[in-house]
Amino acid sequence: MTRFGIDALTAIRIARERLPVPASHKLVAPNRLPSDAMSVLYRAVREGNETAAEARRILDGITTMGIRLLGDRVSRATAWHVAEKLGWADTTRAEYVAVTQLQADALVTLDPELAAAADGVVPLADFEALSQSAP
Repeated sequence: MTRFGIDALTAIRIARERLPVPASHKLVAPNRLPSDAMSVLYRAVREGNETAAEARRILDGITTMGIRLLGDRVSRATAWHVAEKLGWADTTRAEYVAVTQLQADALVTLDPELAAAADGVVPLADFEALSQSAP
């Protein structure tokens, strides 16, 4: 079994493409993922890049995706430490790194800034790894 930490952009793409994630993979993320995804999709609708109906379909897909959402004391403390270590102004992205450190084998992110900052802090995996069966 491979555990992947995923960010909101990754969850949106999985739901948008209706990508079947093999049962040999488990997805984990911070509790904030659904809210982050909703914010991204809301902006896309407001900017005319997404229909409201499609955004709602994607959000429904995320809620039924089976992502283990974490927000316990240890996850929050780890996010705080990660944000300090990386010199970030807030802990938003650090929560994704922290959950990956604590509960996953690798982080899959479609956010290039998060990927660059997390490189060397946690293992990274490409989006395509989500659709490949674990050995």
